[in-house]
Amino acid sequence: MSGRLKDKVAIVTGSAGGIGAAIASLFAEQGAQVVGLDRHHAEPTAAGILNLAVDVTHADLVAEAVAATSRRFGRIDILINNAGENVFAEPLQLGDSDWDRCFEINLKAAWTLARSVLPSMLAQGSGSIVNIASVHGHKIIPGCFPYPVAKHGLIGLTRALAIEYAMHGIRVNSISPGMILTPPVEAWLAAKTDPEAECRRQKELIPCKRFGTPCEVAYTALFLASDEARFINGTDILIDGGRTQLYHE
Repeated sequence: MSGRLKDKVAIVTGSAGGIGAAIASLFAEQGAQVVGLDRHHAEPTAAGILNLAVDVTHADLVAEAVAATSRRFGRIDILINNAGENVFAEPLQLGDSDWDRCFEINLKAAWTLARSVLPSMLAQGSGSIVNIASVHGHKIIPGCFPYPVAKHGLIGLTRALAIEYAMHGIRVNSISPGMILTPPVEAWLAAKTDPEAECRRQKELIPCKRFGTPCEVAYTALFLASDEARFINGTDILIDGGRTQLYHE
């Protein structure tokens, strides 16, 4: 099926690589006009995608980008809050600046973007926001503090906004990816003493014995963003191959 987002306008954050790039590309293929926001963006842009170099932790730059999107396309139908960053530390060794950075990029930025697009969505009486959370928002993995705190918060933000704006035709949902083979995951594996052994170990923790792909997350985002999911609101979808459902001894 093609054209599932025909005539839709979507903003995708963290769109320069990994899951964000996969979402932006798929949405464009499905007929959407896509505006990608990422601090690492550089021209040229792909067909159907307007890439803007924007640090989503800067509220004024976000407001400018959202306003420019509205002026150019006349509406904003979809927001994908994908921008994020791993911040892992031993709790008592975590500095205030790292704590602030974790919440600025993994939680506050999502609210900043949502707050910026909501007026447009309210005016048109429709809209879909999809927040990219994490399995860290469901289960705690030792050594990953404070990242899971922010991701739990993001799922909470999703549910709260979903209820606040349901009567206005706006849906807010989230996706919680597990071990997805993105550039940061590849770099993390490559930095291990024995990358192949760590790769095997990680796959053994997943019932289907493989990693996920950015494309698999993108297709779930496509469904949630589309009118096909018009009765889905305040929901989080795990994409982890079943890992979080398995008890590990």
